[in-house]
Amino acid sequence: MKIIEKMAQKASGNMDRPGVTIAFLGDSVTQGCFEICEIRPGAIEAIYDKNAAYHNYLARIFTVLFPTVPVNIINAGISGDNAVHGLSRLERDVISHSPDLTVVCFGLNDCGRGEQGITEYKDALAEMFKRLTAAGSEVIFMTPNMMCTGVSHLLTNDLFRGVAAGIAGLQNAGMLDKYVAAAVDAANIAGVRVCDCYSKWKRLNECGVDTTELLANKINHPDRNMNWLFAIALTETMFE
Repeated sequence: MKIIEKMAQKASGNMDRPGVTIAFLGDSVTQGCFEICEIRPGAIEAIYDKNAAYHNYLARIFTVLFPTVPVNIINAGISGDNAVHGLSRLERDVISHSPDLTVVCFGLNDCGRGEQGITEYKDALAEMFKRLTAAGSEVIFMTPNMMCTGVSHLLTNDLFRGVAAGIAGLQNAGMLDKYVAAAVDAANIAGVRVCDCYSKWKRLNECGVDTTELLANKINHPDRNMNWLFAIALTETMFE
């Protein structure tokens, strides 16, 4: 990808080349959310740890690979967000920063709309890809992690257990699979590169890994260690 070429050029000519900027547009996972707590009856809030967000891990990887190259990270993740709203803030939160590369990741919140939301989700992503490309940014669509497949024994709060049961129903019914497939199709049509992390999570699950226990909140946020999967997969995709 051109982003790697730009890093290599900066590394070989530090005085004459700019650094690179990578924007990350997504939901709570992108923002850096992990565990959850009930801040008042019926109200859920996430625990934020932006240092452990996958894009900061990616930046750490490039500190090793290209130590002289500044990699500027734009964190445009918003907890609870979806592709339609992400499109509405694309100019403000991403394009205005003129990123060299934009990584887009939506699907976890979108799939809660069921079958009727797939077309709007896919259309929003397609328009994102179009606008980002027109603005001169390379684009990667990164598929999300799996959500929980059951209610973890570690969840003792009745509210959290109810949420987990509903999310597991969506995951086990294949709803997120359908959204991911629609997103990948939109990316392929637009000529956008796909970093397919979802298939990696699915493979782990097929091989007997309890993927629910790899979630920090036991619902839909990967734990800090699993965020390395995103970072490493993105690095591999960028070097393809």
